[in-house]
Amino acid sequence: MAFNHGALDATLAAAAGDDAALLRELRAAFLASAAKQLDLLKRARCDGNWHVAAMRLKGLAASFHAEDLLQAAEIALHAAPGEPMAIREIEAVLARFNRAQNRTTRF
Repeated sequence: MAFNHGALDATLAAAAGDDAALLRELRAAFLASAAKQLDLLKRARCDGNWHVAAMRLKGLAASFHAEDLLQAAEIALHAAPGEPMAIREIEAVLARFNRAQNRTTRF
């Protein structure tokens, strides 16, 4: 899956305007929320909990126009609870978002 964080960046920039501190805060909140849903996915032991966490992750991704995360959440929705491939895909997407976050906060 090709990584494109441009839509996420554009959405965050539109919300933050010229406020760099707000932009960093919004990005951190997005990443924290996504990490929380990933944790819930990892701990899900039944279809219901897995589905709720995957739907929340998908909703978060859609709200912020994070296409890669949206696709990964969609994969999880159709996977069995605890499916390692679905979890690894979400982890990979969030790792790329985190690397992008780290690059932007260094400057």
